[in-house]
Amino acid sequence: MEDSPPSTTDETTPGQEDANVARLTRGMEHMRAYVSVPSRPSPAPTTPPTEAPSVYGVPSTAINPIRNPTETKRTATNPEKRTDPFSFGSRVLEEGDDIFEFNAWDHVEVDDAFKEFAELQYQRQREAPVSDFDKVKFNGKPETFWNKFYSNNAANFFKDRKWLFQEFPTLTKATTAGSGPVTILELGAGAGNTAFPILAANKNEELKLHACDFSAVAIDVIRASPLYETKHIQADVYDVASVSADTDSEDNVSLPLDLARESVDIVILIFIFSALSPSQWTQALKNIYAVLKPGGEVLFRDYGRGDLAQVRFKKGRYLEENFYIRGDGTRVYFFEKEELEYIFSGATETTSKQPNQETRGEEDNSTNKTDSSDDVLAKRPRFDVLNLGIDRRMLVNRQRKLKMYRCWMQGRFQKPL
Repeated sequence: MEDSPPSTTDETTPGQEDANVARLTRGMEHMRAYVSVPSRPSPAPTTPPTEAPSVYGVPSTAINPIRNPTETKRTATNPEKRTDPFSFGSRVLEEGDDIFEFNAWDHVEVDDAFKEFAELQYQRQREAPVSDFDKVKFNGKPETFWNKFYSNNAANFFKDRKWLFQEFPTLTKATTAGSGPVTILELGAGAGNTAFPILAANKNEELKLHACDFSAVAIDVIRASPLYETKHIQADVYDVASVSADTDSEDNVSLPLDLARESVDIVILIFIFSALSPSQWTQALKNIYAVLKPGGEVLFRDYGRGDLAQVRFKKGRYLEENFYIRGDGTRVYFFEKEELEYIFSGATETTSKQPNQETRGEEDNSTNKTDSSDDVLAKRPRFDVLNLGIDRRMLVNRQRKLKMYRCWMQGRFQKPL
């Protein structure tokens, strides 16, 4: 599962970065006409065009994004537009900036040409989907592909998520000395790139972190780490979308090992929900809802629709609308904001109908079939949406003169009191 803020491609160690950049850019050759930029931006015209997009991907007359409180402007003493310490989301591309000066710019909307190209790509993807045989294979036991992934990459693929406390201040409070008993459950813990940074910053002697993943290999990687100490962390194999093995259970809720109902203060979902089939969302949310205390929070970050990773997919990768299979056999879904509001709260801004329901199709096999909107609303637990936003970023490959649009969804959801 790919990470986001600090990375220019996949989340990697320095030794792998060059190889991943090469892989990324080779996969973008069919997109070059839509992501290329000139060697240097053209001088700003005396009278800017009314609506024409600039090479930055933002209309030249509308470069006035909403700024974060921590943002700084370029000055003689601060030429890199940096906060101290650096805060992601603070480097805004403004009129007159050299696009190649930095490798990442925040809050950049895609231009119309790229939007049109993306829609064309989606249509081509739909016309060449994964075969029915492969759908059964990939959806049947997805953990086997993640086991293989972690067997091949061990703990050296992802970087530690040092941006966690900036993006989710709730974690700062939980790890502060004297905060009292706090239980955190991370689902999709992978190799520990969320768990270990939290433990490294922890000053709360009564903090307990449960790191769970449905890949047994990933859990072995966490347990083998010299940073793994059982006073504050416990790693276990657990599938968030699993049903209870207890035949007498009325609601089929399945809980991680050693965790009771309503025992968790914070659930972390970072690039894990996208690995689930849409048909698994209901059960996953039932399990999460059951283990959370009333007032407990879900911290969420995942892929957004229109992300470069989605647009790059070619034929034979499309499982269903916004849902794909990667080359290594792992699955990935790309969310829309309204869709996430629906998934977690059971409501949208416009209608109770599930977004994209028509385009998902009704011919999929049972392992991948999405519930009807009425059934979903009846069965899914409802969270309060504390905040939910879209994180857009433009990355620049200076050598190959390419701009890469990334899009992630980030939110906080609360179990009602």
